[in-house]
Amino acid sequence: MVVSRDVAPGIHRLGHPKVNWYVLEDEGRYTAIDAGLPGFRNSLEADLAELGVPPGAVEALILTHSDADHTGLAGALHQAGARVLIHSTDEPKLRRPGAKSGDAAPVHILPQLWRPTLWGMMVVMTSNGGGRPPSFNGAEKFSSGDVLDVPGQPQVIPTPGHTLGHCAFHFEAHRALFVGDAMCAWSPMTGRRGPQLMPRPFNESNKTALQSLDALEPIDADIMLFGHGDPWASGVGAAVSQARAQAG
Repeated sequence: MVVSRDVAPGIHRLGHPKVNWYVLEDEGRYTAIDAGLPGFRNSLEADLAELGVPPGAVEALILTHSDADHTGLAGALHQAGARVLIHSTDEPKLRRPGAKSGDAAPVHILPQLWRPTLWGMMVVMTSNGGGRPPSFNGAEKFSSGDVLDVPGQPQVIPTPGHTLGHCAFHFEAHRALFVGDAMCAWSPMTGRRGPQLMPRPFNESNKTALQSLDALEPIDADIMLFGHGDPWASGVGAAVSQARAQAG
C-alpha cells in the first residue's frame, strides 16, 4: 500500500499506486474522501497509524460515487465510528452493488482487453476484492450543492456521468478539489497521464461526464485530487481544458 503524508497541507493520500483514497485533517478532526478497495482493510490500521491518525478518529467518510474501488473501506470505517455519506442517486448501488450501464455496460470493455494497462488494473481490482464489493447499508444521503457537516465542510459539486450520482467535493478552506472519477490523472485503460476524462467504457454516460467538466471549471482551488493518478496543482481551468482537448 501507499501512504503519502501532506500531498497538500492537511491532506494525506492512501491506497495503491493505481487506486487513491484520502484523509483530510481539519483542526485535529478527520474526514476520509472515498474508501479504496475492500482489500485495503488489511493495512488500514497501519496506514492510519503511519499518518498519526488515532484509531476511530475518522469522523466521516464521504463518497464521490458507488464504484467498488471507492467504497471498499466503508464498512471498516463505519465500524470504527465514521459516518458514511453518499449522494442520494448513488446510494442504492452502495446498498446493492451491481454492474454499470450505458457506455459502461460490461460489453463495451471487451474490445479493450488487449491493453496491458487494463489487465494490470483488473488484477489490482480482483486481488483486492473489487470483483465482489460488499454492500453497505445505513449511509446518510446528501444532495447536489449541499455543504456537508463533516470536518472541513466541503461543498458537493454534482458531476454525473461516470455514475449517475457522481459528485466532486470542494474544500474551500483547504483550497482543495476532490474529483473522484469525474476526471483522472492516470488512465486505468491506456496508462496515459495528465488530466483527462475516465475512459469512455468506464463512464455510464461519457457525454454527461464531458458536460460535467463545466461544473468544475470555475472552481478556485490550488490542488485537484483524483481517484486515479497524481495530484494536479496547475489550476482547475487548465486541467479541464486539457481534459476537453483529449476528449476530442
